[in-house]
Formats: sequence, structure tokens, C-alpha cells
Amino acid sequence: MQSHQLTQGSILKSLISFAVPVLLALFLQAMYGAADLIIVGQFAGTGEQSGVATGSQLFNMITMVITGLTMGVTVFVGNAIGAGHSQRASQGIGTGIILFALVAVGVTAVVVPCSSLLAELMHAPAEAFAQTSAYIRICGIGSLFIVAYNVIGAIFRGIGDSKTPLLTVAIACVINIVGDLVLVAGFGMGAAGAAIATVAAQAISVVCSLYLIRKKDLPFSFSRAMLKLDGTCVRGILMVGTPIALQELLVQFSFLFIQVLVNRMGVTESAAVGVAEKVCVFLMLVSSAYMQSISAFVAQNNGAGLEERSRKALFYGIRTALAAGLVMGTTALFGGSLLAAIFSREPAVIAAAHDYLKAYGIDCILTAILFCFIGYFNGCGKTLFVMLQGVVGAFCVRIPAVYLMSHMEGATLFHIGLGTPISSVVQIVLCILAYQCYRRQSSRC
Repeated sequence: MQSHQLTQGSILKSLISFAVPVLLALFLQAMYGAADLIIVGQFAGTGEQSGVATGSQLFNMITMVITGLTMGVTVFVGNAIGAGHSQRASQGIGTGIILFALVAVGVTAVVVPCSSLLAELMHAPAEAFAQTSAYIRICGIGSLFIVAYNVIGAIFRGIGDSKTPLLTVAIACVINIVGDLVLVAGFGMGAAGAAIATVAAQAISVVCSLYLIRKKDLPFSFSRAMLKLDGTCVRGILMVGTPIALQELLVQFSFLFIQVLVNRMGVTESAAVGVAEKVCVFLMLVSSAYMQSISAFVAQNNGAGLEERSRKALFYGIRTALAAGLVMGTTALFGGSLLAAIFSREPAVIAAAHDYLKAYGIDCILTAILFCFIGYFNGCGKTLFVMLQGVVGAFCVRIPAVYLMSHMEGATLFHIGLGTPISSVVQIVLCILAYQCYRRQSSRC
């Protein structure tokens, strides 16, 4: 079974063979998210693009919080399989499905009736207010599918399968692009059409995922009887997932703060930051893939009592991610305009986006280190620390830095963007100190 390969054989080969499908899945997922902004940017106006940029930033925060919570499922299932407890793994999956169904209902109940209020709180520019509200409302209606998609992906990663999520996200990506072309380019539906395409793609992807699960030879038995809230499983999932979700909430809130701050500068700057943030997703793909892969790798190996193998995987990940980070950082610094032009036809938006991306060119190198550490700590179950370093980075560093930069005379989007690499430096220092502390504690045990 592929799920056992993470605890056997060459560490680097096992890690890379697991990470490559995760990387491809993240790339397709990034394409999935970028398609809305690209097609709206090419076939609609700046106001529509600003609406998608602001609305997707909010839903990116919601999605990242859900992804953080589902990491509890990945780690719980990975630990259970690594320890040879297949029954506990199946109970954890059943509990996770019910738990996140409740989360989906809660998100829908809040977002849909409050879409206009949320657009107002985000200071959506007047030219893009109606588009922002429509995008948020339609995506809110499809929250069930967004949550289900992330839960299924977490389950597959927990059992050591990174290829099936790749297939399902490929399906979603293709459907979303086709939907955007039909609804936005064909019928001129703008931001609303992009949101409908997004929800439809997620829904079809979930149906395909459920079909593949039924056909798959799983390393444990699973039946409808497992679909219940088991107290032990709930605690195990939430103890790992809640700190990660809170960390993601606070970190994404800090990026939302940037969007809100920039929205006040005008519709061009609003669209530019939305474009730059989508480009950044691609620039950070390798680091993000290693974060998810190292989490699953460490969870299984720690479950099997192979802690030294987990530690070696961390440093293999940092070395290889750094090489990619240098390439991506150079691309952002010198080729940002070309990347931004994929998303927009407006010269002013392209120039402003490149200005913002210059700061992220620095962060590409830093996140290669930071994300690998976060993946390691998540896999070890040290998610309280992950939350704390995220809080420090977001609220003690990034938000104050961005606020101060924005009030400088002649401040540009580059100055505002510098808040992110400054935060990454502080978080890396905290991760190194925490790693050394945990190593000393384990050596005394």
C-alpha cells in the first residue's frame, strides 16, 4: 500500500514522490482559483475584477481556516495508520465527515444573508460593491461543496495517497475554466458568473471524489455506521486542527487587512493586489506542497516511532524548497509585470501588481524555510506553537508593519508588501528556537 511507503525506504525519494502529486494538485488548485480573476480580467472591467479579488480574498480566508481544521483529520488518520490502528483511522474519518458537515452548514448560514455587510466591512470600492457582494453570496451558497472537497483531500493525504486528490482537483480546474469562459466571456456575467463556475466545479469534483473512494482499496474497512461523532476522535481532530485553523484565520485576516487597506486607495490598487495575491499562490507552490507533504510524512513516521526519520525529512524539505524559492523569488522581482499581465489588460493594474510582487520576491525564499517548519510541527501535533507563531507574525509584525508603511509619505504597494517578508523572518526565528527546545526535551525523555 502507498500509505506504508512513507515509513520505509529512502527519505528524500519517499518525500519527493509524495510531494510531487501534492505540488501538481496545488498547481491545479491555484489554476482553479486564478481562472476566475484571469478570465474576468480579460473579458470584464476593472470593477468586476476588483469584486472577484475582494470576494475571493474573503473566501480564501474561509477556505484556509477549513483546510487548517481538516489537517486534524490528516494527522489523526496518519498517526492511526502509522501505528497500525486501522479501526481508529476509520472512526476518525467518519467523525470528520459529520463534524465538517456541521461546519459547512454554519458557514452557509452566516455568509449568505450577510454578503452585503461583509462587502461593506471589507471596504469594497463603490464601483465594485455589487460585484463583491454577489461573488460572496454565491460562493456562500456553495460552502457545503468547498468544505467537502477539503475534507476528502485531507482523508486521502492521511492514508498516504496524494494522487487521487490530484485527479479530483484536475477535474475541478477544467470545469471551472470552462464555466468561466461560458458564463463570463460568453454570457457577460462578470463576478457572479465566476462564482457560479467555482461552486459548480467544486460540486462535480466532490461527486467524482466520492465515486473514487467507493472504488478504492482502502487500508481499513469503512461503512455508514462509522458516520457518527465519536468523542475521542472529535477531541483528537480538534486538538490538532483548531490551533492550525486559528492560525490560518489570523494570518489570512492580516492579508485581508491589506486588501481592505488597499481598497481605500482605489479600484486600481484593489485589483492590483488581488492579481498579485493570485500570482503569489503560484510562486509559493513548492513551499506549500512541502508543508502539506511533510505534515503527512511526519505524522505517519512519528506514529510508527520513527522520529529521527521525521527530522531528516524536515531538512531535506528545506534544502529542496530553498532551491525552488530562489527561482520563484527572482521571477517575481524581474518578471512580475509579465506574470501580472496574464491576469489583467490594464497597464496601471499590471504596474501596481508588479510593484507589490517585488516584496513577495523576498518572501519566496523565506517561506521555503518557514513552511517546511510549519509542516513538521503540524505533523508532530505541535499545533499550539504553530498557532502562536502565526499570531505573532500576523498581529505583532505584519499588520503593524503594513499600517506604518501605508502611512509613509509616498508609500507604494511595494512598501505595503514588505510587511509579509518582515513577518516571515520573525516566524522563522521562532520556529528555529522551538525546534531546538523540542529536541532538548525529547533527548531528556
